[in-house]
Amino acid sequence: MNQKHIPIVDRSAASGPAIDAAPQRAAQSLPHYMRPGTLQFSALPPLSLYVHLPWCLKQCPYCDFNSHEWRAGGSIPEQAYLAALRADLDAALPLVWGRRVISVFIGGGTPSLFSPEAIDQLITDVRARLPLVADAEITLEANPGTFERDRFAAFAQAGVNRLSIGVQSFDDDRLRALGRVHDARQAHDAVAEAARHFASFNLDLMFALPQQDMAGCKADVHEALAHQPPHLSLYQLTLEPNTLFARQPPKLPDDDLAADMQHAVADLAEAAGLQRYEVSAYAAPGHRCRHNLNYWQFGDYIGIGAGAHSKLTFAHRVVRQTRWRHPQRYMEQAAQGLAVETEVEVSRSDLPFEFMLNALRLREGVRVELFAQRTGLPPSAIEKPLQTAQSKALLVDDADVLRTTPLGFDMLNNALELFLPRSSRVAPR
Repeated sequence: MNQKHIPIVDRSAASGPAIDAAPQRAAQSLPHYMRPGTLQFSALPPLSLYVHLPWCLKQCPYCDFNSHEWRAGGSIPEQAYLAALRADLDAALPLVWGRRVISVFIGGGTPSLFSPEAIDQLITDVRARLPLVADAEITLEANPGTFERDRFAAFAQAGVNRLSIGVQSFDDDRLRALGRVHDARQAHDAVAEAARHFASFNLDLMFALPQQDMAGCKADVHEALAHQPPHLSLYQLTLEPNTLFARQPPKLPDDDLAADMQHAVADLAEAAGLQRYEVSAYAAPGHRCRHNLNYWQFGDYIGIGAGAHSKLTFAHRVVRQTRWRHPQRYMEQAAQGLAVETEVEVSRSDLPFEFMLNALRLREGVRVELFAQRTGLPPSAIEKPLQTAQSKALLVDDADVLRTTPLGFDMLNNALELFLPRSSRVAPR
């Protein structure tokens, strides 16, 4: 698991009415998406593409992403999967005709298990179908290890211009506790190799790990900063449902120590010249992740590949799609033009929360007018919860900007709860 295309909370099952989503009829059903509705968009948001390559060498015990250990023997079915991705994208094209793509994120799983030739073919297939802006950011997730590291130069030649490396820790004991397949030396070697071939790259690091103390946490960050990464993602380890760690919880630092670690890693990163621009993201000037920024600013994205999610805006509605989750089922369905398993229209009542869920993660927040541009709703739709959040000192009292206070940034869930639809709020005890 690396620096994923950042997923939002999946509220789609309760968001709105299901839509007839047969992808093979996408072109014919386009008028259905364009029919009149209660929302009004004067312009469409920026568009990104996420590509999910689902296989990995080993499932990490903390990972709840759609990743699958490759156990069938032999090579990963690259060509069959690439064919499915082409069919998936072809079916989606009528929904985004004429829209330019600002970023591509190839995530997983471990995408660097795919050969450079396969990644080159994937990027070629994408460029043949979608108009990319001239300076489009194209990110590939990779894990340390000799097998993947030797491919970094070839990935750059294939058109990848940004690498995201899932280091997680530079401590061998912590890596073993996390079930990682690389060691600290391989992590250092991978970062050095990435720096040779990519002007922009990201390091993924986790804290509050099993048996980790403050000294070990700080040591990890110092090891990462020694490589002068232009971007650093710092995530607290959490125990997610349906993972091995959820069933067999390791001993983690208590909440107070974890909070102290979060402040410590933030201080270290910022002291090294990396600006914290999002809850877990730090970047040198000019190196913010454009793909994830588009999510946080409630932009649009097509998600292709097993289990991928899409968010698409039309003149009067916002639609979310989910692809079939299991790789084999996905490939079978995509070949028939049926890659999309579920599709829902996001309800008016859910849009304010979905927007704020993303926008408030940004330390600088967003302009108030972006709310109307990206939700099709008037600013009055959030007037009451906004006033409440400001009265609690969770959001700044500014008529032009939606931004948390330092307190609100630290207590983000408390701020976000105020924007939930009433039917979704937990009654106070």
